[in-house]
Amino acid sequence: MVTPVTVAQIGGLNTLGISMARLDFAPFGLNPPHTHPRGAEILTVMEGALYVGLIHFQLNVRNTPAMAIAPLSSQNPGVITIANAVFWSKPPISVDVLTKAFQVDKNMVNYLEAQF
Repeated sequence: MVTPVTVAQIGGLNTLGISMARLDFAPFGLNPPHTHPRGAEILTVMEGALYVGLIHFQLNVRNTPAMAIAPLSSQNPGVITIANAVFWSKPPISVDVLTKAFQVDKNMVNYLEAQF
């Protein structure tokens, strides 16, 4: 679960260039790959143990809950979840492009698209 604290929740953050989010992870929970188009993020693990990937995702590596705080460098950093942007894009991205980009066959792309 991600609990944002941005200008949408606290209007007083407007023009301050800061916000944050609290991330609560279930055992072995995952915050999927994502990006913040209008801000940079620093993740501080407060409880538990997380693996942070180079493609900007977090994975709880233990069978216990975990919690982290993420300060961001914008009062409205936005978030783009990569899978949603790729597999729910309008207009859709060509299967041929996706097979080359992810280096998988068409059956795998069709399977992934069916999940969304």
